[in-house]
Amino acid sequence: MLSKPNGQDFMNEVATIGRIHHVNVVGLVWYCVEGTNRALVYDFMPNGSLDKYISTSQEGSLLLSWQRKYDIILGVALGIGYLHRGCDVRILHFDIKPHNILLDENFIPKISDFGLAKLYPTDNSIVNLTAARGTIGYVAPELISRSIGAISYKADVYSFGMLLKEMLDLNRHEVANEENSSQYFPYYIYDKFNKGKEIVVDEEANDDEKKMGRKLSLVAL
Repeated sequence: MLSKPNGQDFMNEVATIGRIHHVNVVGLVWYCVEGTNRALVYDFMPNGSLDKYISTSQEGSLLLSWQRKYDIILGVALGIGYLHRGCDVRILHFDIKPHNILLDENFIPKISDFGLAKLYPTDNSIVNLTAARGTIGYVAPELISRSIGAISYKADVYSFGMLLKEMLDLNRHEVANEENSSQYFPYYIYDKFNKGKEIVVDEEANDDEKKMGRKLSLVAL
């Protein structure tokens, strides 16, 4: 990756990735700084990023079987768990989204892009930030409005839930079956669960896949 990013973000990413050694987190091979140009060298990921497989285009979505979706979801969860609890410091990513999940030749997911990450002692449960960070649609509400609650590692958990919701394509399947789709989607799904209503995951899936999808929908919440 070659770019001219903010110098602090670049060094932050180098310092963060240098601490990480996990199968579900991208490994830094080398980095280089030459004038205003900065480069991060990672292992090549032939299957690109997750976002191209969960877009609305059929070409991508057909490549991911339900078992493969499950394996990717599990891998991302294990990677986040390692960042939060597996290092000598707690690493908060703050930008978990499909574009930042890379897939190797075996579709093993690798969390990438640590430009917004923050490092904190493992005994610190509350994070102090001067500005919001993350991507709209995946960023936790407390990062936007401090009145909602304190910022913690749970911000990454929220982003993971939104990523999972997108992988399951819940928004498209569910809203297509409802007249009113203006309700905040996580609340909408939670309300359906509370009322014992069926969650539409994939009408073309078999019974086992639908069962898996419903369980993963609960995880997304």
